[in-house]
Amino acid sequence: MKLINIGFGSMVSASRVVAIVSPDSAPVKRLGQEARERGMLIDASFGRKTRSVLVMDSGHVVWSSLTTGQVSAPFGGADGTEEETP
Repeated sequence: MKLINIGFGSMVSASRVVAIVSPDSAPVKRLGQEARERGMLIDASFGRKTRSVLVMDSGHVVWSSLTTGQVSAPFGGADGTEEETP
């Protein structure tokens, strides 16, 4: 199982991540609010500004203070493209 660092010693399973998005748009903010109401929000930003939102296959929403590029780098690059493995 590959773990991805989301900041401050927190990790998530790479195989469970569905999407990594910027928190700036209204729909993503609404997604976070709805997850909070359902008890499915994990705030791993530790009080810092949320710079990326991870959507998990379990329905959980994770807030991170790392940028989307920093979180997505282990997936193949900051540009979001996945590298082919030989």
